[in-house]
Amino acid sequence: MIGEAAAMQHVYHFISKVAPTDATVLISGESGTGKELAARAIHRNSKRAQKAFMAVNCAALNESLLESELFGHEKGSFTGALHQKKGRLEIADGGTIFLDEIGELSPALQVKLLRVLQEREFERVGGTVTLKVDLRVIAATNKNLEAAIEAGEFRQDLYYRLNVVSLEMPALRERREDIMLLANYFADKYGTLCNRKLKGFSPEARTCLTSYDWPGNVRELENAIERAVVLGTTDTILAEDLPEVLLERDVNVANPTTYHDAVAQTKRQIILNAMDQAQGNFTEAAKLLGVHPNYLQRLVRNLNLTDQLKK
Repeated sequence: MIGEAAAMQHVYHFISKVAPTDATVLISGESGTGKELAARAIHRNSKRAQKAFMAVNCAALNESLLESELFGHEKGSFTGALHQKKGRLEIADGGTIFLDEIGELSPALQVKLLRVLQEREFERVGGTVTLKVDLRVIAATNKNLEAAIEAGEFRQDLYYRLNVVSLEMPALRERREDIMLLANYFADKYGTLCNRKLKGFSPEARTCLTSYDWPGNVRELENAIERAVVLGTTDTILAEDLPEVLLERDVNVANPTTYHDAVAQTKRQIILNAMDQAQGNFTEAAKLLGVHPNYLQRLVRNLNLTDQLKK
């Protein structure tokens, strides 16, 4: 886990306090904020660290497959069950089970999981033998479970069993001071994988990275840096190496209220002047501006100039 912001210091403090215990943990937060990383950190710093850490995405499988994945099944319990299979709960005995996207669990499986949390026991699908397990449960969700309870989609008693202690993972936009720390880490990581020696980021690229709101959080940032490393051609990551969505934001042209809005409005005018001078020829306008024609077309789209240039 990487980050020095106050929000991340809170996360580290929480992990240090809760990891040595066996308390069930509910981790919430937007997609891409690192909920599984937090769960793994809790496991690694617990007395169960030498035992298994089993992760299950509750949204990745349909109900019957997920039931078999969690609880296992006996031979012949359903079509295709040619052998007995141990489930993730059984394999995680002595260790930790991480249930990601717990809010997507079906009502029937919610009932079965509630019993596991209450009694630490279950039967395999099609089985009659009750299996006892000693495991820690960590669950994660990007849904508002209290709202799901109100809508009748999630059991309140299960929520209380899961929510013994809770952790909210901060969105990346809430810890902007960590953006370049993470960006440099990912640049080093993918630079090594791609055999590229990078010196860092251009000032323009840094501005794009730090002014963007990152709705996909750290996962989106990592993907953006990987793309920049793969597509870049210099020893510095440039703004034009980054995904289009980062390069420009919607701006209030009539009344720019921030530095970035003012910069974007200035870019609009520079591009319009160049296109006018080049009599609408993209290639000539790009030469005047000293940029690649494809980059100019991308700027035109992102700055919403397409309709204006058609007039």
